[in-house]
Amino acid sequence: MSNLSEKECIACSGWVPKLVGEALTNLHIELGSQWKVIDEHHLEKTFKFSNFRKALDFTNAVGELAEEQNHHPDIFLAWGKVKVTIWTHKIDGLTESDFVFAAKAEQVYPS
Repeated sequence: MSNLSEKECIACSGWVPKLVGEALTNLHIELGSQWKVIDEHHLEKTFKFSNFRKALDFTNAVGELAEEQNHHPDIFLAWGKVKVTIWTHKIDGLTESDFVFAAKAEQVYPS
């Protein structure tokens, strides 16, 4: 896996440009997982679980991570799955911090 998970999410004040094209592609490759880039706007991944409790525990772990990193994804919890959607709301697009958060979410996913 890349070193993205070792970085910190940096709060965006609105001056950071959206990632597009090659820069976006390179970070997606570096993330190296099953994350989807949707319309060059957001990252999305559905994590699978054997039951509701495990999905709920993961949801809580991602929520704690979001608070620590001050980077807050959309999280959808259902029986046996959790869908995480990430983008930088301030610029309505993707920044490196979104990929950093995705990599950190991978680390809290129980394998």
